[in-house]
Amino acid sequence: MLSSNTIAIIKSTVPVLEVHGTAITKRFYERLFTGHPELLNIFNHANQKQGRQQTALANAVYAAAQNIDKLHAILPVVKQIAHKHRSLGVKAEHYPIVGQNLLAAIKDVLGDAATEDILQAWAEAYGVIADAFIGVEAEMYEQAEKQDGGWAGYRDFVLSKKVKESEVITSFYLVPQDGQAIAAFEPGQYIGLKMAIPGEEHTHLRQYSLSDAPGKPYYRISVKREDEIAELPPGKVSVYLHEQLKEGDILSVSAPAGEFTLDREDKRPIVLLSGGVGLTPMLSMLTAVVDTDPARQVTFVHAARNGNAHALKEQVEEIARNHAQVSLYWCYEKPTDEDRAANAFDKEGYVDLPWLRTVVPTTDAGFYFCGPVPFMKAINGSLQELGVAAADIHYEFFGPAGTL
Repeated sequence: MLSSNTIAIIKSTVPVLEVHGTAITKRFYERLFTGHPELLNIFNHANQKQGRQQTALANAVYAAAQNIDKLHAILPVVKQIAHKHRSLGVKAEHYPIVGQNLLAAIKDVLGDAATEDILQAWAEAYGVIADAFIGVEAEMYEQAEKQDGGWAGYRDFVLSKKVKESEVITSFYLVPQDGQAIAAFEPGQYIGLKMAIPGEEHTHLRQYSLSDAPGKPYYRISVKREDEIAELPPGKVSVYLHEQLKEGDILSVSAPAGEFTLDREDKRPIVLLSGGVGLTPMLSMLTAVVDTDPARQVTFVHAARNGNAHALKEQVEEIARNHAQVSLYWCYEKPTDEDRAANAFDKEGYVDLPWLRTVVPTTDAGFYFCGPVPFMKAINGSLQELGVAAADIHYEFFGPAGTL
């Protein structure tokens, strides 16, 4: 337990963190990787370069400071991050290293304003927060290993099939090399891949949503090739998967993880909204619902640039044909002439509030969405304007958590 004095000091730093949080976390990562370059093997380098990891950590530190007297309030965030940590292989022994470098970064950025009292208070607070993470993650490691078909760390899987789903998205079917059972998962969860790419100094870790229903003898991920935005560095892992990985190759895979999951106990209608490759967890949820809950109504809305970029369309349309509970809507930002001739979409442009009013049958439902951040911000705003209860709105960021 933290003393009232420590809590008061931490609370007093909240305005400072609001201003300097990202500078502190940027300096933190510089110090961390200089002193411990081996940790580059468990971080996403692209997220570092784009500043997403620094921003996510700054937001987490800020939230912890705001809620230091009621840490239970951030337990959902702790669990979400802990899932990612377990998938990546973050261990208890990493936390003291992080703590030392975080305190040093606070001192570096704030200078004399970081008094001994402030640094001591943050050291105590970090210890309490770290213990919360370590405890939650220990349970997750044990569960991942001891569940039926489970394992610790990484396990070798064989790429049994590689299917091009659109001009930018390819599916990869993974089966265990040892031929043994694989762990079940909840629709919406992801697996981690550890890639040793020829010519790269460090291993690359990535997490990809599972895009098929649980209960199959394989895991399927559907990956977008990330090299189409000129101002961003090409995604080394996604490009490697698309260009170099061949059927029969071996991948190191961590057990399924993630908090963004379908609530199977809720029998109300469900609305699944996706943009681009955000389709993947939505498809897993869709297939699970029609397989196990034939009375539950599903509205499935997907936004793509056009038919050429629209992945897994045939599978979703087949599900809708075979299950009357499913209502299906496609929105194309820039449809091609072929799309128009084939009547291949329901709306041109973007998913917006007026159109959502016409396709969403009720606000008394579970709403799940995933996709690019601008898409997610727009959907979140529209759902709030529709009057959807906050408890019924569920979403996930690909990569470090952000804010909507």
